[in-house]
Amino acid sequence: MFFFLSKTLNYLTMPLVIICVLFLLSWKFKSSAWRSRFFKTALAMLMLFSNDFLTNEVVLLWELPATPLSEIKKEYALGIILTGVTKANMTPGDRVYFQRGADRVTHTLQLYRLGKIKKILVSGGSGSLQERNRQEADEIADALILMGVPEEDILIENQSRNTHESAEAVRAMLKDSVSPSDCLLITSSFHMRRSRACFKKVGWATDTFTTDFLSHERKFAFDVLFIPRVDALLNWTIISREWVGMIAYKVMGYV
Repeated sequence: MFFFLSKTLNYLTMPLVIICVLFLLSWKFKSSAWRSRFFKTALAMLMLFSNDFLTNEVVLLWELPATPLSEIKKEYALGIILTGVTKANMTPGDRVYFQRGADRVTHTLQLYRLGKIKKILVSGGSGSLQERNRQEADEIADALILMGVPEEDILIENQSRNTHESAEAVRAMLKDSVSPSDCLLITSSFHMRRSRACFKKVGWATDTFTTDFLSHERKFAFDVLFIPRVDALLNWTIISREWVGMIAYKVMGYV
């Protein structure tokens, strides 16, 4: 039930969904005063959430910074990569289809090639309400094998549906074979705060390595300051989903 409710709440709190609802209300209401209020509010929100500069400032505050590879001084027994980066049920089904967030995979591969991690654990089944033909962890494992990682260096946890379940499943898999200090948690920067808190809550506090950044270098160019951008709306959607997820996890005691 929590899984379904959390997904539904994510959709309802998307900025673009709220803006569209306000525009619809401005069209449906007969009172000119209320129509004007709804329309002006929707327009103001649209301008705010599509502003690249303001959006980037918020994202910079939320995201955890990158760790330079040169600062990783130890060799970890395991890199734990969280899923959420492939497209479900694409055809033909003879390949892996990545969406944004592929840095989670490519940066993990780089860590492996540099000897920073000895093995890779891919954690995550399906975080979608629809059924997947293949679990995402299996798809990413296949991609890593194609990239040259030996199959014996890849562990798979493919049943968890969200970050909380991943943390519990990973701890259950590893508690008798490796310590948390020998593991490196790898996920998107905007997702790391919740991920780190989940793993800490289940008693598996690891070092972290952030990838897949939404933010960019602070710029004061005209287009960044004044021209509306679709990317800004998308970033607000991702960040608001994380905020809702963090609040829901706190209510449920997951973090």
